[in-house]
This record gives sequence, C-alpha cells and structure tokens, in this order.
Amino acid sequence: MIDEILLEAEDNMDKAVAVAKDNFANIRSGQASAAMFANIAVDYYGAPTPLQQLASISVPEPRMVTISPYDASAKKEIEKALRSSDLGVNPTDDGNVLRINMPQLTEERRRDYVKLAKTRAEDAKVTIRNMRRKAKDLIDAAVKDGEVGEDEGTRGEKDLDAMTKKHVEVIDALLSHKESELLAV
Repeated sequence: MIDEILLEAEDNMDKAVAVAKDNFANIRSGQASAAMFANIAVDYYGAPTPLQQLASISVPEPRMVTISPYDASAKKEIEKALRSSDLGVNPTDDGNVLRINMPQLTEERRRDYVKLAKTRAEDAKVTIRNMRRKAKDLIDAAVKDGEVGEDEGTRGEKDLDAMTKKHVEVIDALLSHKESELLAV
C-alpha cells in the first residue's frame, strides 16, 4: 500500500521535473536553440498548428536559426507567427528558408529571463510539494484506517520526504544551470 503511494508520488514528481526542464528550455538564453520555438503555434489553414509540424528547425551557428517549411505556402504564416511571438525575433526570408539572427540579450533582458526562470522553478517546487502533501494524506489515511501500521506509515513519510527533497534539489540544479547560462556573456 505505502509502496504504491510512494511510486505514484515519485512518478508524478518526475513528471513535474520534466515539465520544469521543458519550461527552462523555452526561456531564451544567449545561444539559439530549437527548443525555444516549441510553444509557437502557426495558423495553418485555420487551425493552430505547432511550428515543428510545419517546418524543420536547425541551428547552424550559435546565434542563428534556420526554419525550412515543409509546405512553401505556409512560409508567410510561419513568419507572421514568429514575429508575433514573445521571443523578440525578426525572421528574414531568403526564398527557401527563414533565417533568424538572434540578437545579443541586453543585461536588463537577461535579468528578466532569470526572474522568469525563478518563477517557473518555484512553480515546479510548489507542484512537487503539493504531490508530497497528497501522498502524505494518503499515507495518513491508510494508517488511520488500519490498513498499515504506524511504523510503516512513519517509514513511508520519511521516504516521501527524502524523495521530495531529491526532486526539489534537481529543480534547484536546473535553475542554477539556467541562471549561469543566462548571465554568461
């Protein structure tokens, strides 16, 4: 019983860490990356379609991204979606592909991105702590109902606390890495 609760909690915490990694990858740093374009939706024949489904995204240089549409008729809509995104990029059309030169981040913009990263990290930690609380409530209910003994419940809570601490430390490490990436000039 306790093992099932702990396994489910760990699985959910792992998913929260994965979401945090994705959120950090979407925050622009000094280097260009294809992950920055993961949340861009393009209006393709009236339906919002993820950019990755409409074009291949490559990073030939550290501060340049090329986007090659699979369908040439979608190029204008892709360009429009990129311009209206919160990335602050201005694509240029060379006939076949869209080229995006990533401008150097200003110090103020870097600090804004660090604040955003900290907010996303805190959101992930809150999610992990909520999962811990939910699992602890289940353990407490199992002990109260007599399904498991108090000693087993106490051991389960200690394991749950260790698991929570481990996942929060992973989030902190991800945040630290993203901060150093953002503040590196």
